[in-house]
Amino acid sequence: MDVSFILITLLIGAAATYFAGNKWASKVALLFSVAAFAVTLCTVNLLNNGENVNSVTYWIKNPMISISLVGDGLSLIMVLLTTSLTAIIILATLKNTFKNAKSFYALILFMAFAMAGTFLSADGFVYYIFWELSLIPIYFIALIWGGGEAEARKKDVIKFFIYTFAGSLFMLVAFIYLYQKTGSFINGALVRVNLTDKEQFWIFLAFFLAYAIKIPIIPFHTWQANVYQKAPSAGTMLLSGIMLKMAIYSIIRWQLPLAPAPAKEYMHVLIALCVAGVIYGSILALKQQDLKKLLAYSSLAHVGLIAAGAYTLTLDGLRGAVLQMIAHGFVVVGLFYAAEIIIRRYNTTEISEMGGIRIQTPRFTSMFMILVLASVALPATFNFIGEFELLYSLAQTNIWIAVLGGTTIILGAFYMLRMFQQVMLGEQNAKPFADVTFGEGFVFVTIIGILLFFGLYPKPIIDFITPALENTLNLINR
Repeated sequence: MDVSFILITLLIGAAATYFAGNKWASKVALLFSVAAFAVTLCTVNLLNNGENVNSVTYWIKNPMISISLVGDGLSLIMVLLTTSLTAIIILATLKNTFKNAKSFYALILFMAFAMAGTFLSADGFVYYIFWELSLIPIYFIALIWGGGEAEARKKDVIKFFIYTFAGSLFMLVAFIYLYQKTGSFINGALVRVNLTDKEQFWIFLAFFLAYAIKIPIIPFHTWQANVYQKAPSAGTMLLSGIMLKMAIYSIIRWQLPLAPAPAKEYMHVLIALCVAGVIYGSILALKQQDLKKLLAYSSLAHVGLIAAGAYTLTLDGLRGAVLQMIAHGFVVVGLFYAAEIIIRRYNTTEISEMGGIRIQTPRFTSMFMILVLASVALPATFNFIGEFELLYSLAQTNIWIAVLGGTTIILGAFYMLRMFQQVMLGEQNAKPFADVTFGEGFVFVTIIGILLFFGLYPKPIIDFITPALENTLNLINR
């Protein structure tokens, strides 16, 4: 078995879901998402046992392009995040009713296929194809099944598509230039080419534009909040939980090894820009009265810190970025799922119209509270591990930058706890709030269990990803 089986499972699952029809689409999608997760676990186990799980298939002779898929600790942990969260997201939507459900769930699995392909690809051209393919499903998911006024939604979704697509074109130009220098798109060949400092600068900038828009890093963030707000909850969870991680992963896998010189020269500028996003996102979150927008800006603050850690060019920074990507993926999916339950029961996104939920459903309140505490990196939660390593790496670079980056903890605790107080506490709301169902509780317990288990025992993930990150660091410092 090699990593191609993961992609095959997801692609077959997308087709099977579509042809299963609207009645069975959600069940078939869940079945194949769980199967893809199981195949990923088997592949991880094979890699841990020292077996080769890579796959290479020659595709085009001129230019030389191969479907080269590489499974190491870095790529497989991101695929594991993708397949596990895809299964959780589909499970979270089972009670929802979607028009043309077969297309909705088929698009989710196809998006998971494209994102997994992005993480696994070692050929730059194939990587670019998967990168762009992942944009198509989320465009239709947000456009067709999103909320709000149709014209406003269309405008925001098209802006998101054009913005991210345009940024990616710069990355494609960089790959074409590198191919002309090497005659190959393979990552291993590209990182060995001797580029001048000027060439590295332009290569670095081309990749930065693609990744800064996708993450997003300010001032490239203007698409994010509106799309998160208007997309259906499943789309928002896919965007925040997995898709933005493609860009941070790509910084580590592609940008830094290909152009280390400008990364070192402009390190403090890049980190300052990311940390500015932490503060800016937190301030915007403080002002929000829309629940989904508040969580969107909270996510902006957290990913800014993750990107800052990656640009420290230290092992702690790279490892902290990967750990926090995983932790953030689970906690943000849990938070948006909780928001979706509240919005569905109250039929509003306005925080001012909520409150008093704790009296009606203590169980939901307790689970939501744990997710909120995990979001603000309470010790013993998975987010604390990643955030500690990120702040430690920033402290190695500049202690004052670490202090500013640490504001995400203080500000995050303030706006998240204030949001919890306004949404969950207070006198009983006149609107009835039904208690969580077994299925909803199962989703929450799964996410909370992962956050607590790896918050107390992160060693398996740390041991799994560290060798790949050490190799990346060696390439950066070559």
